[in-house]
Amino acid sequence: MEQLSPRRREILRRVVEEHVATGQPVGSKVLVERAGMHVSSSTVRSELAELEALGLLTHPHTSAGRVPTESGYRVYAEELVGAIDGRPEPVIVDVAAVRQELEAALRNTTDMLSQATRLLALVSAPALQTASVRHVDVLQLQPRAVIVVVITSTGGVTKRVLELENAVDPGLVDWARTYLEEQVVGLRLGSATLRRRLEDPRLAPSERAFLARLRTAFVDAVADDGPQLFVGGAAGLLGEARGAELEACHHLLEVLERRAAVLDLLSEALDPRRTVVRVGPEVDGGQLHDVSYVGASYGIAHRSLGAVALLGPLRMDYEKAIRAVRAAAFELSRLVEDVYEDD
Repeated sequence: MEQLSPRRREILRRVVEEHVATGQPVGSKVLVERAGMHVSSSTVRSELAELEALGLLTHPHTSAGRVPTESGYRVYAEELVGAIDGRPEPVIVDVAAVRQELEAALRNTTDMLSQATRLLALVSAPALQTASVRHVDVLQLQPRAVIVVVITSTGGVTKRVLELENAVDPGLVDWARTYLEEQVVGLRLGSATLRRRLEDPRLAPSERAFLARLRTAFVDAVADDGPQLFVGGAAGLLGEARGAELEACHHLLEVLERRAAVLDLLSEALDPRRTVVRVGPEVDGGQLHDVSYVGASYGIAHRSLGAVALLGPLRMDYEKAIRAVRAAAFELSRLVEDVYEDD
């Protein structure tokens, strides 16, 4: 906000951090004596009144102290995102021990995030279309019917029976099985490379036409499964909540029951270029109040594969949350580079 001088920004930051640490309203005396403000109490009181007039702080009941509003948290968190730059230090999340198992790494990341921050941790796994083909089989059931089986690197299995207009040469079926095993296994579902192998102009017209019919099995394999979602910290979500925070946490638990809503929340709030912070009505289209969201995407060059996020009450440790999410996203991006081929 343009009205904020450097001193007001510093006072807002100290009020947020002190309130996050203690859960109590913060007065001018606390800021001068405990938070280390090098100005008089009267000056701090004047600045607190100005911050309250701007809607960034509020005055609960008859207390002499202030607490941040949703707008105050938002300004604080946005400034924090801009201040925390450069390569993140992986001090919160270490997935090296489970690098060979993507699902274990994602689950481990979720548990580590929730334990480190005491917040609700969410990690979405790559959608099936980013997985690769592990095995393909083509079998003839009847003269005009074939079955195609596609098994992916994530363990997904798609079986499709295709009814054809004319009887199929058994030799063409055998050729297709061998060709797909040699040319398609290992390629990413939905990739341009896989599509080119199915449409190779060097193939005979009858071979290309047959592969065109089989291609529907690969398209269906993408549609058969959606992103996985890993959740950590739900059991302890209510443990440290106070007052109005309890209702907000109950709303969060209700959202968790709707998997699609959580996945939408993860995908819609992400900016692939930076960590994203959403406060209060900005979260879930205004459906959630008294809740904050910190999220980041992870993936490989030019493509996001999933998201890492923390959800919790307004009174959260934003710096820890931002650093934890950035570190997790960075480590998962390193991990998936070894798992997924960007073809």
